[in-house]
Amino acid sequence: MSLFRTSFPAGTGDFAPLFRLLDDYDVHRNSRNQATLSSFAPRFDVRETDSSYQLDGELPGAIQKNIDIEFSDAQTLVIKGHSEREYQSPEPKEGEKTEGESHKYWVSERTTGEFQRVFTFPAPVNHDKVKATLKNGILSVTVPKTTAPTTKKITIE
Repeated sequence: MSLFRTSFPAGTGDFAPLFRLLDDYDVHRNSRNQATLSSFAPRFDVRETDSSYQLDGELPGAIQKNIDIEFSDAQTLVIKGHSEREYQSPEPKEGEKTEGESHKYWVSERTTGEFQRVFTFPAPVNHDKVKATLKNGILSVTVPKTTAPTTKKITIE
């Protein structure tokens, strides 16, 4: 019995579930002997409008000071940083022992560690007007396109 479905409904042509399954398998295969995953590539939605490129990426657990966004060249944007786990333990009740308390993970599925994504744009972009926000674990970056240089006729005096 195969784990992969070999036929797709006629006319759909949507391979996204297959690629996600392969990505998840690759992450699982690479991390099965490690206690935690040391690096990962966050998933981004990238869309283009007439005036800009919009990137929206999932960065759960990342805080603003741990994210760097920079251009490595005129048309290549690099987003890198790290995310950590934070646990909230309930307040100990009177008489409970909390020091040296051990714990064992039953399941550890949240991605943490170093991350990096690189985006190369097909057209020149305006570095000075890039805007980024981080809200509820979603990093949104707006990269405006540069206006095409217009031709100007110079008259000779």
